[in-house]
Amino acid sequence: MPTHNMQNRPKSDAIFEKAKTLMPGGVNSPVRGFRSVGGGLPVVMKHAQGAYITDEDDLTYLDYVLSWGPAILGHTHAEVVKAVQNVAESGLSFGAPTALENVLAEKVMQRMPSIELIRMVSSGTEAVMSAIRLARAFTGRHYLLKFEGCYHGHADSLLVKAGSGALTLGIPDSAGISPETAKSTLTANFNDLASVDALLEAYPNQIAAILVEPVAGNMGCVPPEAGFLEGLRERCTATGTLLIFDEVMTGFRVAKGGCQEHYGIYADITTLGKILGGGLPVGAYGGRRDIMETVAPLGAMYQAGTLSGNPLGMTAGIATLDLLDAPNTYEKLDTYAKQLVSEASKLCESHGVPVSATQVGAMFSLFFVEGGVTSFADVCKTDKAFFNRFFWAMLEAGVYLAPSPFEASFTSTCHGEKELALTLNAIDYALKKAKAS
Repeated sequence: MPTHNMQNRPKSDAIFEKAKTLMPGGVNSPVRGFRSVGGGLPVVMKHAQGAYITDEDDLTYLDYVLSWGPAILGHTHAEVVKAVQNVAESGLSFGAPTALENVLAEKVMQRMPSIELIRMVSSGTEAVMSAIRLARAFTGRHYLLKFEGCYHGHADSLLVKAGSGALTLGIPDSAGISPETAKSTLTANFNDLASVDALLEAYPNQIAAILVEPVAGNMGCVPPEAGFLEGLRERCTATGTLLIFDEVMTGFRVAKGGCQEHYGIYADITTLGKILGGGLPVGAYGGRRDIMETVAPLGAMYQAGTLSGNPLGMTAGIATLDLLDAPNTYEKLDTYAKQLVSEASKLCESHGVPVSATQVGAMFSLFFVEGGVTSFADVCKTDKAFFNRFFWAMLEAGVYLAPSPFEASFTSTCHGEKELALTLNAIDYALKKAKAS
């Protein structure tokens, strides 16, 4: 089954060794360094097409990372690329209004009715940090409530984890964050409404917003349990706390209207990214009109960005959302991911490997742990050493997964029967090798 010799990649290895002299750890985003999979030099990519990605040594992999989610149409879709090329001839960025901003804004609002006004930005991190500032400005409250294991970008107040108990104030989870900043962030347990209630009671009328990934994606794909999102919505409405859905990952991926359509629960503020930019760096935040009117120049909450709403990003986003309107697109995405997870689970069972498989729309994860996964504590029980061996064996078999046991995997419209068969054969091989190692 192995098709790739991961010990013989002279071009990738040389490029990465050079990169280590130029960038921290040789990368511009930490997980790319492959330290989460036990080390070893990462694959250096040079080309992608459809469901496949090719490295500098001309080894081609079936891709389930998909640029960490944006490539829902597969890589370098001809219509998206052509649209971007055409608009690039008119200007890369103006720092001034364009008609394209209106077009993409209307398409988002049609898909997500809870968004009545929207502000384009350049990344998911920027979208979320702006949404939090907006929630504080609108409510006049100080604290933010987030959930352990949910990642919302690298802004200071978001790189915080819980202490020993649900009522413990935030502790910085990164060097360079002041304790004063961390103290404004409270952390509850995902899928645990009791931990939310404890914080709402401990800080009455002081919590500006509850921020949540409605389907967690940055501790692997962890769906909400029945009643969890409904419970958050009810509690926010009752206490005057704003509900922020971080749909940077799930927006336009789990359904046409994201998690809000999929679960029928609507947020006060929504943050978006990834698919919104069609592969280019675009983010956005939007919500109820009365809340969004707090944003400058209408209101006192200041936020600005030089490249916000640039024509390249707007065009890629418009083309991507238009193509996703094709009949049965989301049904096909969901069917593929469901079948993959089901067959992969059967293979794990046949090899005697414990697995908890999760899937929502075109997102999925395989956790090598028994008993199900509903929280960060459950995720942390996964057999990381086994995953590392499994990951490298999958690369040998020509399948590229996220280089971490704590990241979701993604599918695209380019994944079909051929790709499913290739993946299942690779999983069979990787399970055997990981068990034997």
